Amino acid sequence: MPAQSGVVRPADVLPLGASSAICDGQRIRTGTVAAFVRNAQALRRCPAESAEHAAIRAELVRLAPALRAIGVFDVFTPTDREIAAMIACDG
Repeated sequence: MPAQSGVVRPADVLPLGASSAICDGQRIRTGTVAAFVRNAQALRRCPAESAEHAAIRAELVRLAPALRAIGVFDVFTPTDREIAAMIACDG
């Protein structure tokens, strides 16, 4: 995705019918941001020592570089301390 000035619309980032875009050398699939948010919400609901918690945490760490590449963490900061620490070092 080239840098743009002015208004950026969804179709400028991801043309109609495309399922991914390249940003900073990473292929970013549609649904990546939503998957990160859903997993972050789910992480809060499961016990910290559970296998589910570990699996969700691993997926958040896997998705974090894509969100960093598109600049999400430049404009939004997680309020959850565990997630904030996780994305600070991607793990």
